[in-house]
Amino acid sequence: MDEHVIEALGKTRVKVKEGKVVEVGEPKIDYCPIFDKYRGIKQFTPENIKENIEFRIKDFGMCTEDRTIRMKDFLSFGVSEILTTLIVEREIDSVVSVCEGCGTVILTEPEIVQGTGGRVSGLLSTSPLSNVIKEIGSENVLDPENVLIDQIKGILKAIDMGYKKIAVTIVSASDATKLREIESENKGIKIYIFAAHLSQISKEDAKTIFNNADVVTGCASKYIREIGGEKNCFKAGASIPIYGVTEAGKRFLKLRIDKIGGLKEKKHAKIPKPLI
Repeated sequence: MDEHVIEALGKTRVKVKEGKVVEVGEPKIDYCPIFDKYRGIKQFTPENIKENIEFRIKDFGMCTEDRTIRMKDFLSFGVSEILTTLIVEREIDSVVSVCEGCGTVILTEPEIVQGTGGRVSGLLSTSPLSNVIKEIGSENVLDPENVLIDQIKGILKAIDMGYKKIAVTIVSASDATKLREIESENKGIKIYIFAAHLSQISKEDAKTIFNNADVVTGCASKYIREIGGEKNCFKAGASIPIYGVTEAGKRFLKLRIDKIGGLKEKKHAKIPKPLI
């Protein structure tokens, strides 16, 4: 029996079992401008969160064997879209990310990078989905049997596979620190750290993220926004800002902005409520 636990809209813990939503927690955030814009949700409730997850299951098979793996751009400017652009432009040669049914994966195809990352929230745990593993390629899955989520082991596997310019998505400050240690120990390897799903992060962890990551998403984090502003990092977007912390991160964001023909300036941008 497959079971998948995600932190979805409003950083709400949701459990999907056998393609059915079986548990929905209480949202920690009331409002997100992205879900207002795309789904018309003005305030998160367990009921509309369940409806949204059920829509995703029906629409592209999220957390099921019918999962659509390849997708075109969804948001104009999100982490998966930036990573997709970097693969196309050969700025990176691989992406270590996470997908339901697989756990940590090493990806090189732009549409799979977008398809696996573009429409799924933070994945806490997952179960093997054989069709998804087959589509991605078991050789590209860190642990096909146990579908482990471990970005550190994922990076080490990517290095063993011969990749040199590796982007990795993370959600924890400790991973960011360890990844920089791995980079320093492996000559000729460049690791580009993309930190996302950071709502409710502590101030100390937010500082660690900014000290190590290349690209950081603001999410609904008060501390990420606070530190990003203090450091005067290159910032793209107003409602959900994305920060280019390093020179590489700044270049990556500008590449994507150029690719989509620029970003529209929002004078009165809505932001998540509350920031946590």
